[in-house]
Amino acid sequence: MNTASTSPAEEPQWLTSEEQRVWRSYVQATTLLEDHLDRQLQRDAGMPHIYYGLVVALAEAPGRRLRMTELAMKAKITRSRLSHAIARLEKNGWVRREDCPSDKRGQFAVLTDAGLEVLRRTAPGHVAAVRQALFDRLTPEQQKSLGEIMQIVAEGLQPNEAGADLPWLR
Repeated sequence: MNTASTSPAEEPQWLTSEEQRVWRSYVQATTLLEDHLDRQLQRDAGMPHIYYGLVVALAEAPGRRLRMTELAMKAKITRSRLSHAIARLEKNGWVRREDCPSDKRGQFAVLTDAGLEVLRRTAPGHVAAVRQALFDRLTPEQQKSLGEIMQIVAEGLQPNEAGADLPWLR
Protein backbone atom coordinates (compact mmCIF):
# COMPACT_ATOMS: atom_id res chain seq x y z
CA MET A 1 0.00 0.00 0.00
CA ASN A 2 1.53 3.32 -1.08
CA THR A 3 0.26 6.12 1.15
CA ALA A 4 2.98 8.66 0.37
CA SER A 5 1.82 11.69 -1.57
CA THR A 6 3.72 12.86 -4.60
CA SER A 7 5.67 16.09 -4.59
CA PRO A 8 4.80 18.69 -7.25
CA ALA A 9 7.83 17.66 -9.34
CA GLU A 10 7.00 13.94 -9.30
CA GLU A 11 4.75 12.28 -11.82
CA PRO A 12 1.61 10.83 -10.17
CA GLN A 13 1.31 7.06 -10.00
CA TRP A 14 -1.51 6.79 -12.55
CA LEU A 15 -4.03 4.00 -12.25
CA THR A 16 -3.44 0.96 -14.41
CA SER A 17 -6.14 -0.04 -16.88
CA GLU A 18 -7.38 -2.68 -14.43
CA GLU A 19 -7.36 -0.21 -11.53
CA GLN A 20 -9.31 2.27 -13.69
CA ARG A 21 -11.85 -0.45 -14.49
CA VAL A 22 -12.24 -1.37 -10.80
CA TRP A 23 -12.46 2.28 -9.72
CA ARG A 24 -15.07 3.18 -12.30
CA SER A 25 -17.11 0.08 -11.52
CA TYR A 26 -17.01 0.98 -7.83
CA VAL A 27 -18.12 4.58 -8.48
CA GLN A 28 -20.93 3.48 -10.80
CA ALA A 29 -22.15 0.77 -8.42
CA THR A 30 -22.13 2.96 -5.31
CA THR A 31 -23.81 5.86 -7.14
CA LEU A 32 -26.51 3.59 -8.55
CA LEU A 33 -26.99 1.79 -5.22
CA GLU A 34 -27.38 5.05 -3.31
CA ASP A 35 -29.88 6.31 -5.91
CA HIS A 36 -31.82 3.03 -5.76
CA LEU A 37 -32.06 3.18 -1.96
CA ASP A 38 -32.90 6.89 -1.95
CA ARG A 39 -35.77 6.34 -4.38
CA GLN A 40 -37.12 3.41 -2.35
CA LEU A 41 -37.01 5.40 0.90
CA GLN A 42 -38.47 8.56 -0.66
CA ARG A 43 -41.33 6.48 -2.04
CA ASP A 44 -41.97 4.49 1.15
CA ALA A 45 -41.12 7.03 3.87
CA GLY A 46 -40.61 10.44 2.29
CA MET A 47 -36.98 10.61 3.42
CA PRO A 48 -33.58 10.17 1.80
CA HIS A 49 -31.25 7.32 2.67
CA ILE A 50 -29.05 9.50 4.91
CA TYR A 51 -32.07 10.41 7.08
CA TYR A 52 -33.08 6.76 7.31
CA GLY A 53 -29.60 5.96 8.63
CA LEU A 54 -30.02 8.61 11.33
CA VAL A 55 -33.40 7.18 12.35
CA VAL A 56 -31.90 3.67 12.52
CA ALA A 57 -28.97 4.89 14.64
CA LEU A 58 -31.37 6.55 17.08
CA ALA A 59 -33.63 3.47 17.19
CA GLU A 60 -30.64 1.31 18.10
CA ALA A 61 -29.34 3.71 20.79
CA PRO A 62 -30.20 3.32 24.48
CA GLY A 63 -33.37 5.31 25.17
CA ARG A 64 -33.55 6.09 21.42
CA ARG A 65 -31.24 9.08 22.04
CA LEU A 66 -27.74 10.11 21.06
CA ARG A 67 -25.71 13.25 21.50
CA MET A 68 -25.62 15.15 18.24
CA THR A 69 -21.81 14.80 18.01
CA GLU A 70 -22.05 11.03 18.44
CA LEU A 71 -24.81 10.81 15.84
CA ALA A 72 -22.69 12.80 13.36
CA MET A 73 -19.81 10.39 13.99
CA LYS A 74 -22.02 7.32 13.45
CA ALA A 75 -23.42 8.80 10.23
CA LYS A 76 -19.98 10.01 9.04
CA ILE A 77 -21.36 13.47 8.21
CA THR A 78 -20.55 17.04 9.19
CA ARG A 79 -22.29 18.57 12.18
CA SER A 80 -23.83 21.16 9.84
CA ARG A 81 -25.33 18.48 7.59
CA LEU A 82 -26.59 16.63 10.67
CA SER A 83 -28.21 19.77 12.06
CA HIS A 84 -30.05 20.32 8.77
CA ALA A 85 -31.19 16.67 8.63
CA ILE A 86 -32.39 16.70 12.24
CA ALA A 87 -34.34 19.92 11.57
CA ARG A 88 -36.15 18.16 8.70
CA LEU A 89 -36.83 15.07 10.82
CA GLU A 90 -38.11 17.33 13.62
CA LYS A 91 -40.47 19.05 11.18
CA ASN A 92 -41.96 15.62 10.40
CA GLY A 93 -42.31 14.87 14.11
CA TRP A 94 -39.93 11.89 13.90
CA VAL A 95 -37.11 13.33 16.03
CA ARG A 96 -36.84 15.95 18.74
CA ARG A 97 -33.86 17.71 20.25
CA GLU A 98 -33.23 17.90 23.96
CA ASP A 99 -30.61 19.96 25.77
CA CYS A 100 -27.91 18.03 27.57
CA PRO A 101 -28.26 18.64 31.33
CA SER A 102 -24.53 18.09 32.01
CA ASP A 103 -23.26 20.22 29.11
CA LYS A 104 -25.15 23.41 28.26
CA ARG A 105 -23.70 23.43 24.74
CA GLY A 106 -24.59 19.80 23.99
CA GLN A 107 -27.83 18.47 22.57
CA PHE A 108 -29.41 15.07 22.16
CA ALA A 109 -31.38 13.85 19.18
CA VAL A 110 -34.26 11.66 20.34
CA LEU A 111 -36.36 9.37 18.14
CA THR A 112 -40.05 9.94 18.81
CA ASP A 113 -42.73 7.26 18.81
CA ALA A 114 -43.84 8.57 15.41
CA GLY A 115 -40.28 8.19 14.11
CA LEU A 116 -40.07 4.65 15.43
CA GLU A 117 -43.37 3.84 13.72
CA VAL A 118 -42.06 5.18 10.38
CA LEU A 119 -38.99 2.99 10.81
CA ARG A 120 -41.10 -0.10 11.62
CA ARG A 121 -43.26 0.52 8.57
CA THR A 122 -40.33 1.27 6.23
CA ALA A 123 -37.68 -1.25 7.33
CA PRO A 124 -39.11 -4.33 5.55
CA GLY A 125 -39.13 -2.60 2.15
CA HIS A 126 -35.68 -1.14 2.73
CA VAL A 127 -34.20 -4.51 3.69
CA ALA A 128 -35.78 -6.05 0.59
CA ALA A 129 -34.27 -3.27 -1.58
CA VAL A 130 -30.80 -3.77 -0.07
CA ARG A 131 -31.03 -7.54 -0.41
CA GLN A 132 -32.24 -7.36 -4.04
CA ALA A 133 -29.71 -4.73 -5.09
CA LEU A 134 -26.64 -6.14 -3.35
CA PHE A 135 -26.71 -9.40 -1.44
CA ASP A 136 -28.83 -11.47 -3.84
CA ARG A 137 -26.31 -10.71 -6.59
CA LEU A 138 -23.30 -12.00 -4.64
CA THR A 139 -22.21 -15.42 -3.47
CA PRO A 140 -21.53 -15.85 0.25
CA GLU A 141 -17.80 -15.74 -0.52
CA GLN A 142 -18.18 -12.48 -2.47
CA GLN A 143 -20.22 -10.98 0.39
CA LYS A 144 -17.46 -11.90 2.86
CA SER A 145 -14.78 -10.42 0.57
CA LEU A 146 -16.76 -7.23 0.01
CA GLY A 147 -17.20 -6.80 3.77
CA GLU A 148 -13.49 -7.31 4.39
CA ILE A 149 -12.52 -4.89 1.61
CA MET A 150 -14.90 -2.16 2.77
CA GLN A 151 -13.65 -2.54 6.36
CA ILE A 152 -10.06 -2.02 5.19
CA VAL A 153 -11.03 1.04 3.16
CA ALA A 154 -13.09 2.54 6.01
CA GLU A 155 -10.34 1.96 8.57
CA GLY A 156 -7.78 3.58 6.26
CA LEU A 157 -9.95 6.67 5.83
CA GLN A 158 -10.75 7.05 9.53
CA PRO A 159 -7.45 7.75 11.29
CA ASN A 160 -7.38 7.79 15.08
CA GLU A 161 -4.74 10.47 15.59
CA ALA A 162 -5.65 13.83 17.12
CA GLY A 163 -6.42 16.53 14.59
CA ALA A 164 -7.64 14.12 11.91
CA ASP A 165 -9.83 15.84 9.31
CA LEU A 166 -13.03 13.83 9.69
CA PRO A 167 -16.53 15.02 8.72
CA TRP A 168 -18.03 14.92 12.21
CA LEU A 169 -15.19 17.07 13.55
CA ARG A 170 -15.99 19.86 11.09
